[in-house]
Amino acid sequence: MTITFPALTEAQGKLDAARKSLHDVFTEAGPEMDMAKVTSIEGDSKAKVDWIRTKNTEIDELAVEVEGLVDVAKAANAVREHSQKGERRGEAGDERGKTERGTKSLGDLFTDSPAFKGRQGAVGPEAHLDIELKALLDTATGWTPETTRGPRIVEIITRPIQLIDLIPQNSTGQAAVTYMEETTYVNNAGEIPEGGIYPESALGLEEKTSPVRKIGTWIPVTDEQLEDVPQVRGYVNNRLPFMIRQRLDSQILVGNGTAPNLRGLLNTSGIQTQAKGGDPGPDAVYKAMTKIKVNALAMPNVTVWNPLDWQEIRLLRTTDGIYIWGSPSEPGPARIWGLPVVEAFGLTEGTAVVGDFQNYSELVTRRGIDVQISNSHGTFFTEGKQAIRADVRVAFVIYRPAAFATVTGL
Repeated sequence: MTITFPALTEAQGKLDAARKSLHDVFTEAGPEMDMAKVTSIEGDSKAKVDWIRTKNTEIDELAVEVEGLVDVAKAANAVREHSQKGERRGEAGDERGKTERGTKSLGDLFTDSPAFKGRQGAVGPEAHLDIELKALLDTATGWTPETTRGPRIVEIITRPIQLIDLIPQNSTGQAAVTYMEETTYVNNAGEIPEGGIYPESALGLEEKTSPVRKIGTWIPVTDEQLEDVPQVRGYVNNRLPFMIRQRLDSQILVGNGTAPNLRGLLNTSGIQTQAKGGDPGPDAVYKAMTKIKVNALAMPNVTVWNPLDWQEIRLLRTTDGIYIWGSPSEPGPARIWGLPVVEAFGLTEGTAVVGDFQNYSELVTRRGIDVQISNSHGTFFTEGKQAIRADVRVAFVIYRPAAFATVTGL
């Protein structure tokens, strides 16, 4: 049985009411942010903007309070479930995760592997020469001062990892994540007179499957480069896993679902859409949140933006030039309607995503990132080269598509 918390219900109610009051003001102001049209707040344009900022701060504080209470409720319910049923599946998953991850870094696993240690390098004899220098040498007539290259590598400009951390993660020992979705729910429960007939209800389930897919890459390296063990360890630790996670980050958002691709959020059938139309941007986001609440009975907890679209929201001004979210000297909010803002370069400009990521999405790992090395590729053995390969096997699941919505036309 799920434990309910009156404090959470009360805080959520206050948050919804505060969001509604701010939404009403934006609706009055219209897309031009004309404070003269706002009649629900007294005062001049500056006073009305101050009210908006105060209300937005209140929403942020209430949202943080609700998030904390949600975590407490989940922890309490998890403890209750543990005491009643045990952690049979969770304990098995934990042991498997410990075995797969181990305690060594990827670079250490690579340099400690038999494939690396078994390499036969050619080391020549050393000779020590004792030479007395009779003439004075300086930097003009001899060698210039020696310089040593530092260990730092300036990485190329590339898209960072931005979505993976939003998704709850789990593990599996199967080749697919299979679950049952309730597709029929007809509730005819009702009052029955003495001797009356019970009304019949109906339930229907459908099996759903999200297959595990593999994402991988490899790089060729010469034997000479591999002799610099510390540098190779650092490079393997950083770049190969990053390449894998960067591709996975993209697949979570836009994967088309055709094997061997994962099916990303934006290509999942059933997610909702809210067009901006003539609304201010914040209003369109609020309407998307409402659709999720009404049609999916879910609570959105994150908004995802292209940085250029979030820039437009942050720079919103009234018709007389007052910044809605604070002047350029202020950092401004990292939330909208109390929800955290995540900026993702992989999201197409003009579209934002609102969703209940915490409850209705999951990234399931069949096997974590694995790095292997071999010279058996092609003619690598005779060319003195090694192939370093990395891959991961994962599944991505959207359990309730209607718990997510895109906001278009921003």
